[in-house]
Amino acid sequence: MAIDFIYSDDFYAMNAPELSHTCMHLLCTAGEGSFVFNEHCYHIVRNDLVVMPYPHRASNLAAHPGMKVEWVAADNKFLQSLLPSNNYSIGGSISLNHNPVIPLSHEHAARLLDDFHRLRDRMDNRQHIFYREIMGSLCLTMMYDIFESHSQRDATSEHSDRTGYLVKSLMQLLSTGISSTERSVNYYAQSLNVSAKYLSATIKRLTGHSVTSFIDRATVPILKNLLEDERLSLTQIADRMHFASLSYFSRYCTKQLGMAPSDYRRSLQPRIE
Repeated sequence: MAIDFIYSDDFYAMNAPELSHTCMHLLCTAGEGSFVFNEHCYHIVRNDLVVMPYPHRASNLAAHPGMKVEWVAADNKFLQSLLPSNNYSIGGSISLNHNPVIPLSHEHAARLLDDFHRLRDRMDNRQHIFYREIMGSLCLTMMYDIFESHSQRDATSEHSDRTGYLVKSLMQLLSTGISSTERSVNYYAQSLNVSAKYLSATIKRLTGHSVTSFIDRATVPILKNLLEDERLSLTQIADRMHFASLSYFSRYCTKQLGMAPSDYRRSLQPRIE
């Protein structure tokens, strides 16, 4: 699977249509500017970080003279696949959907800029046989540096109302590993005593992501672990994960991993030139 990584210092390019499948990480390094996201206007200044899945949703970009930014965008599904389902990143997506701006200290901003530059310097090195793993490692470093600052932001406090409780309950269900066999929205709605329509609408409104995307994010690490166990045949894995057929299992792998399960297994083997 070709993984998209884009680096730029052009503020006005941040909401280009071709970035619609990415998650953007933008750091303001000088000056100030603003944008509209989810019908709210956000003002950013030096050392403000913007984390925005699907940045094409931003509008009304305005940069004051002297504003400087640097940003890195990467395929959103690839980034999600790097982290376990019970990671801080899932809960943090609620507050980021409401407010994508995170003020950083000078120290944290400098560290994050280093992360950006390491990604920028390696993103064209696609001929490396471990390109995917290298870029994944660099992305993880960047994301964990962001989590450190994000965890200190007041807006990350948990919602106390019923909708916030619903999100938390869904994440707790997924953290048990139940998605290895249960991947329908209806199952989780019934487990949480709400309708599938209400669950889907609530999760989308609070996090900006679908219930299915969270189910898939929880399932991918399980899928990878099983595929990495050479003692298990593909048929055994499909049966263990309650797929109706081997062909359906193969299609699911291709959608989530970007390649067929047999190809994924081959990709784990060192290449011999």
